[in-house]
Amino acid sequence: MSAALGTGAGAGAAEAPGQVGPWAAVRLLVLRNLISYRRAWKLFLSGFLEPVFYLFSIGIGVGALVDGFTVGGREVSYAAFVAPGMLAASAFNGALLDSTYNVFFKLKYLKLYDQILATPMTTRDVARGEIAWGQLRGSLYAVAFLLVMLAMGLVESWWALLALPAAVLIGFAFSAVCMAATTWMRNFQDFDKITLVQLPLFLFSATFFPVDTFAAPVRWLVECTPLYRGVVLCRELTLGAPSVASLVSVVYLLAMGAVGMVVVRRRLDRLLLT
Repeated sequence: MSAALGTGAGAGAAEAPGQVGPWAAVRLLVLRNLISYRRAWKLFLSGFLEPVFYLFSIGIGVGALVDGFTVGGREVSYAAFVAPGMLAASAFNGALLDSTYNVFFKLKYLKLYDQILATPMTTRDVARGEIAWGQLRGSLYAVAFLLVMLAMGLVESWWALLALPAAVLIGFAFSAVCMAATTWMRNFQDFDKITLVQLPLFLFSATFFPVDTFAAPVRWLVECTPLYRGVVLCRELTLGAPSVASLVSVVYLLAMGAVGMVVVRRRLDRLLLT
């Protein structure tokens, strides 16, 4: 690790001696996670297979009993309606899994971040590196799921190419916020609170049915939730019907990720430097 840090520091000519540039630090932390997971790659399957199974059972199974919905002024099949929601959920699952349980173990038990701070890295580097890794994991899930959608004929527009950057954005937003929330966790029992938030988001973010189904007050509440913004963004892109709502979703997720990063850095300062 020390040798790697030395290489990263040497790569950034603008950095003072003994410092590691932000990009080099992110690269090193992502590389560390890749090395850690190279023999545990099967763990990655859980976050990917869950939305795929939902797509098969609900999107296709239940879809045989449902006529479909209107999106962007045209009728789409139920499977084509559900699939983008599962795409957003794939990025959501990957980001959440790595930015909660894994970060908590590194922070509270492995004491990895204390060790990292003994190097020229800072808490900002830790925040950026871990968020980048959670974002990468969520993006890998989304890429694999989009390929499943393509194979099943559920991609209806070239706009779907932008669904990949959208998945990256979803991963960024949830990685930052979930890592920030994890810094307040005291033990593994506290993760029941994560499930308490995760499940309603998954079920009631217009993933399986239009948001118009809800009464007005509930619909307004749902439209303010982050996974709904990700679902709307992915759905409009894969169906080739981008709108003002897509732009709103991008701004929302960018702001969410930025706030999460600020909170993570401040919380790590408080936990590790005081």
